[in-house]
Amino acid sequence: MNIPIYQADAFTDKLFGGNPAAICPLNEWLPDEIMQKIAIENNLAETAFFVKNKTGYKLRWFTPEYEIDLCGHATLASAHILFTELGYQQDAIHFETVKAGVLIVKKDGDKYTMDFPSRPAINIELPIGLAEALSEKQPLEVLRSRDYLLVYESENDIRDISPDFFALSKMDTVGVIVTAPGKETDFVSRFFAPGAGIPEDPVTGSAHCNLIPYWAEKLGKNKLHAYQLSSRKGELWCELKGDRVLISGNAVTYLKGEIFV
Repeated sequence: MNIPIYQADAFTDKLFGGNPAAICPLNEWLPDEIMQKIAIENNLAETAFFVKNKTGYKLRWFTPEYEIDLCGHATLASAHILFTELGYQQDAIHFETVKAGVLIVKKDGDKYTMDFPSRPAINIELPIGLAEALSEKQPLEVLRSRDYLLVYESENDIRDISPDFFALSKMDTVGVIVTAPGKETDFVSRFFAPGAGIPEDPVTGSAHCNLIPYWAEKLGKNKLHAYQLSSRKGELWCELKGDRVLISGNAVTYLKGEIFV
């Protein structure tokens, strides 16, 4: 069986920046075991698979370790491939997902805008060992939704974090988000998920489902500009709209080919 595969860099307008995702358009679902093995072989943060349905596409995402509930950059990359490589002609793509509902992606000039659920995090006590696994500095706030969210004083604090990935892999969340006010943007962040096979994710759309409602409240505005400060760096334009968040970014195609299964 030959399966088409594409790879695109999301949340960047330059190759080798942003977050790379693999995308596999399918006529019908492969066995879960095969999709997981493809994700392991690709060895990227996420491999997305989609199948056409009556209203758009069904979409699933796999890390090298397991199928995940929500992924932003691979959704944006999937939309990019549909618009630029597969001849999609409508204004918006409706992606049906099992755990995140229907996700809508619109082409907006040279950017793509994703309509995702807002996932406000709640304040919690600092879990034992979490701060020490990240930095000598203590966070100003600790919150939790799907992931832990730690808030620090400055952008330099975020840049200086040198994680203990083994310790973070033992945490009881998918990942850990760290964030602070930005120097040139409204906020900056980084994201670590070693337990999911992703030591540091270059740019994490799903983390911004937590970050956008947090910073919208803190800064008193609904439209926000953000950087994720990985070595590849990503740029996001964000908006809080009630119980939804809009996340916009660029994408560029890196490769296309075939998998032989």
